[in-house]
Amino acid sequence: MRKRFQLFRDDVRLWQAGWYHYLSRKLRRFGNWFETNKDVLVDILMARRGGYQRPFLHFSVSVLVLAAIISAPILANAYPGGSARALADFTPPSAVVTSLDLSEYGVQTQVSEKPRDQIITYQIQSGDTLSTVAQKFGVSVDSIKWANDLKRDSLTIGQDLKIPPVTGMVHKVREGETVYSIAKKYKTEAQKIVNFPFNDFTDLDTFALSVGQTLVVPDGVMPQAAPLAPRPFAASPLAAGGSGQFAWPTVGSISQYPVWYHMAFDIANPSQPPITAAGAGTVTSVQYLNYGYGRHAIIDNGDGLSTLYAHMSEIYVKAGDSVSRGQVIGKMGSTGRSTGTHLHFEVRRNGTPLNPSSFLK
Repeated sequence: MRKRFQLFRDDVRLWQAGWYHYLSRKLRRFGNWFETNKDVLVDILMARRGGYQRPFLHFSVSVLVLAAIISAPILANAYPGGSARALADFTPPSAVVTSLDLSEYGVQTQVSEKPRDQIITYQIQSGDTLSTVAQKFGVSVDSIKWANDLKRDSLTIGQDLKIPPVTGMVHKVREGETVYSIAKKYKTEAQKIVNFPFNDFTDLDTFALSVGQTLVVPDGVMPQAAPLAPRPFAASPLAAGGSGQFAWPTVGSISQYPVWYHMAFDIANPSQPPITAAGAGTVTSVQYLNYGYGRHAIIDNGDGLSTLYAHMSEIYVKAGDSVSRGQVIGKMGSTGRSTGTHLHFEVRRNGTPLNPSSFLK
């Protein structure tokens, strides 16, 4: 009997070892596959950025509610006394501090700085002005005036103001309108509308819109109003005032500056000039995509820094190539998530986009 049990135990161990090696091999293969294809997954998510925000939020809330329902009985049993009467008589230590005057510590209520995807309502308080409200929410005074159809700068306490998510306009799409016609109407770039992460499109290739949807128009101005900051076409990009560690990668006009949802320079030029390496380094990635960054290249510039060049029409380098500062690596184009010929230029540290202005002079 003991011998049979020992044989059975040995069989179980062999069975466990077999499954362990089988699953380990599968996991290693999956890990290798994921490392190879993760950039494609990131590009797909970038192309659909903003479109998954609400489903993800709803899923997260559902998981939290389910976790609360499951854990409530466990927490109730673990609470001091384990009964309703004991709970009623229990006074937590934190309850000793019941009337703390936060004003003497300089504590103030701060408006959340997390990205917003829609208009919010703000009630005017004592001391508020259009300028302070605009500064509080990081938008322009004109944007607030346009959103509320204000003709004067005076405000009254208790007045409700609509605050757009960014400087610009919020537009409700009408029949026959396109990204291009809306951009023209509000004197801005169509690419800025496409780049705003919470704007969604029924077709990512043509940037088609649905009638009645709300569209955020960054840097848009009220029709008949003068543009906020005219940017005439220039032979070379404007000075950024940075360290000069990197050189400007092309010539053209800056069609979009770095903002929280688009930490990059967009440099437009219909003549499709060459793209040059902003700094010396090694090409780590070259991809030819029909979405997201389109045809793009990434150069490792050392010390954790890398530069990305997107939407090119042609690429003259390949992964593994060493390039020097100023070397031509491609040609400006309009591939991927693009509405016109331009270069999308990023500077990254350990994969995280930084403001390129700090590195360009």
